[in-house]
Amino acid sequence: MSEWKRCTVGDVCEVFDGPHATPPQSNDGPIYLGIPSIRSDGSIDYENSKRISYENYPKWTKRVTPQENDVVFSYEANLESYARIPAGFEGCLGRRMAIMRPDPSAIDARFLYYYTQSPAWKAVIASRTVLGATVNRIPIATFPEFPLRLPSLPAQQRIAGVLSAYDKLIENNRKQIKLLEEAAQRLYKEWFVDLRFPGHETTPIHNGIPEGWKRTTVGQSSSLVSRGVTPAYADDSNELVLGQRCVRNNLIDLSFARHHKPKKPNEKWLKKWDVLINSMGTGSLGRTAQFWLDNNNVVVDSHITIIRAQQREVAAYLGQWAFSNEAMLEALHTGSTGQTELPRDRVANCHVLIPDNDLLDLFYTLIEPMTMRIVAAQQQIVAAREARDRLLPKLMSGEIEV
Repeated sequence: MSEWKRCTVGDVCEVFDGPHATPPQSNDGPIYLGIPSIRSDGSIDYENSKRISYENYPKWTKRVTPQENDVVFSYEANLESYARIPAGFEGCLGRRMAIMRPDPSAIDARFLYYYTQSPAWKAVIASRTVLGATVNRIPIATFPEFPLRLPSLPAQQRIAGVLSAYDKLIENNRKQIKLLEEAAQRLYKEWFVDLRFPGHETTPIHNGIPEGWKRTTVGQSSSLVSRGVTPAYADDSNELVLGQRCVRNNLIDLSFARHHKPKKPNEKWLKKWDVLINSMGTGSLGRTAQFWLDNNNVVVDSHITIIRAQQREVAAYLGQWAFSNEAMLEALHTGSTGQTELPRDRVANCHVLIPDNDLLDLFYTLIEPMTMRIVAAQQQIVAAREARDRLLPKLMSGEIEV
């Protein structure tokens, strides 16, 4: 550690902040980088980021255009959000967002990102934070003066290489999960939307539905349709509570889960194959996921609706049905902008077409192995993240040399 040299952010990086306004939102186009764009693992969340139109894009990149290896961060509200801009990124900075552009002759871009996750950097941020009436902030004008302590460039590259190996494993598993999810959705659409299921050529159609299928509702097919609990947060508890940030793209992101201390076990403790629907607020309303873990110490908070089918074959089907109908579920909301809610009874009264038992059984036998591979990939992500996070402070303090 004695060989690590003291410097400032400005000695090794250029610092740029974005426009102090918000552009009109677009349905497609470049990424508009806001606080929600940055995942907890330091990657960019493309699917849940806002967009800016190509028409407005030049105006919002006049000050700076984010480029590969820039480290983007928030300087207001959430002061722990950092991500490294990947190759091929196209987007602009949003409000309260800035970038550090590293000088490659002085600091490795990967090392810079990992340094922002270190206790040393977090201590610097804590000491420079300005407490506000509504949100805390760090002064972007003096940000280039914030201190760093760096090893030699080759040592930086070695440290970054060790830590990035874990992130590559995480990203590979995330890609595998996405491919499996897409395969499950294609199968669902082919069989139950396009009605090209096995035996469709010879199956009679009565009143617009295949023989043996039935029209019903989510409530009639389920043993439970209920909101979650009002959690009592407790860091010393082993029980987890999932909030709306945990529910995304038909997956459970446990990195956003919190601990809580339940009064006693009840029916709202999650079971394998429970379908979850975000049911409050804007932005994530109607977003769905399915709980695939064999874990009896997890609940969801009261902003999430739980659907528990009466049998697992129906549950596997309802999970894909919900994921395919997120827009429809969102449209069922009540209330005005900012106060929207998806009532439990509207979810329960959703009409759903349930296939015959033989087809449900066949669908389950194909979907279940996919879900188990997804669970295995999720567990590898969690293990890799935990290993990286244990190692990072030791590498960044010089306790372990590489």
